[in-house]
Amino acid sequence: MPEVRGTGRGLQAWGLMMTRERYPPLRAGQDLKIVWRVTGSGPLRLAVFDPHGEEHEVVWGPEAHGGSSFKRPGDEWGAGYRLGEPGCWRLRLARGAATADVWLRVTA
Repeated sequence: MPEVRGTGRGLQAWGLMMTRERYPPLRAGQDLKIVWRVTGSGPLRLAVFDPHGEEHEVVWGPEAHGGSSFKRPGDEWGAGYRLGEPGCWRLRLARGAATADVWLRVTA
């Protein structure tokens, strides 16, 4: 499974992308589940921004996971996304004041 890493301030974020398609690229309109491992404390907040900077709803999650074989630091969560158009999408993760961003390329 493809893995992505978030960059930011105050936390580490790793995502295991549960997709049947090869990544990169992702296809527009494709549903995407990501299993996140995120350091820090407090509830996880998620946001997703399209290539024009407009915020969209996360399809589902974040849902806390009890654990798995995904060996990265932090607590584990699952979330679902729908990236509706081609371009560069930004996924934002936050716990407390700490944030990290993941950028995903999406094609038609």
